[in-house]
Amino acid sequence: MLTGSDQLFSGQLSHLRRRLRDARVGALTHGAAVDRRGRSLLAVLEELGASPSLLLTPEHGLDGLAQAEEPVDSAEPGEGPRVVSLYGTSKESLSPSAEDLAQLDLLVIDLVDVGSRYYTYVWSALLAARAAAKAGVHVVVLDRPNPISGDPTTLEGAPQREGFLSFVGLEPLPIRHALTLGEIVALFAERDGLALGPEGALSIVPTVGWERFRTAAAWGRPFSPPSPNMPTLETALVYPGGCLLEGTNLSEGRGTTLPFQLIGAPYLDGARLARALDEQRIVGAQIRPTRFRPSFEKHAGEVCSGIFLQVTDPALFRPVAAYLSIIALCRLQAPEAFAFRTKTYEFEAEVPAFDLLTGSAAAREAIAGGANPSDVAELVCPVDASFKAVVLDAESRVARARA
Repeated sequence: MLTGSDQLFSGQLSHLRRRLRDARVGALTHGAAVDRRGRSLLAVLEELGASPSLLLTPEHGLDGLAQAEEPVDSAEPGEGPRVVSLYGTSKESLSPSAEDLAQLDLLVIDLVDVGSRYYTYVWSALLAARAAAKAGVHVVVLDRPNPISGDPTTLEGAPQREGFLSFVGLEPLPIRHALTLGEIVALFAERDGLALGPEGALSIVPTVGWERFRTAAAWGRPFSPPSPNMPTLETALVYPGGCLLEGTNLSEGRGTTLPFQLIGAPYLDGARLARALDEQRIVGAQIRPTRFRPSFEKHAGEVCSGIFLQVTDPALFRPVAAYLSIIALCRLQAPEAFAFRTKTYEFEAEVPAFDLLTGSAAAREAIAGGANPSDVAELVCPVDASFKAVVLDAESRVARARA
């Protein structure tokens, strides 16, 4: 399997190499975006003789040092390209400025995504592509496969309803979408009316040899952790459900070595929760009671009782349904202690975080009302069959945008 950056030295992309060498180049990337030799995009571009003058970075920063929702400062000019953060303290910081883009002819995007709507890198890419098109700067996306697979049968979590778009879902999209970053950017660029291909606003170097129905375990290369709390492929597999915990006062395991797989709180009885989950018959995962102590984030320094979830069959496991059941059961066990997050989340102060993540108020209201876990899942999980066609057409859309 070859990613977009792996192919930059291939004979088929000689025209792109010439274009890169002749252009004023910028890049939107981070340290996790390495080629099969383990070399960063910056190193690859320098080897090509196309060193960027401007480097844009997403949430978590270039080196992945910042935690979730932690603003990242732009770096002062020094040796190497100027570094501009696209994750600051305001919504305006999420897009590159016209002044920065005025220095460029071409913007290269290479980011590691994890296949879930909430993960903000794809929205940074889309905002950058839109700003670049407005500025007359051509965008090249060096695509990467979806680590949790591009299998359309795994679609889960209906697209957001009107009024629930945010930086954890700028456009309506299933929670688990089975698309690559490049496929998503091409989808919405085409809907924006932007021309695709080398002479248009956006071109893409697609992956080669990706077996769409398989996970990153089949890639024959290490999983590259794209953020501080995404250390392994298994974390990515649970994340479409695990991230929902951010909208509650349950610990999602941040501050431990097993983020999103450990779920708990000081007020829970983990053994009782595990027994209740046994009755839900969650397929493709093993769940057992445990205790843990987060070193930071929610309940830092406190012993949490809860569960440890491990994926046993990625093809069968449905993370959104599983974690909605977990959250609903936690609320049923401790209704007085359980709470939904009310403070600002990803620059949104008016809509609760859980609603932004699930795409409507329906699941939160049902859980608060003591609904059965399976009924809660039915409010969120089903994806209209028509979206399968979007996934099945993704490769032909990328072909139209081929660099």
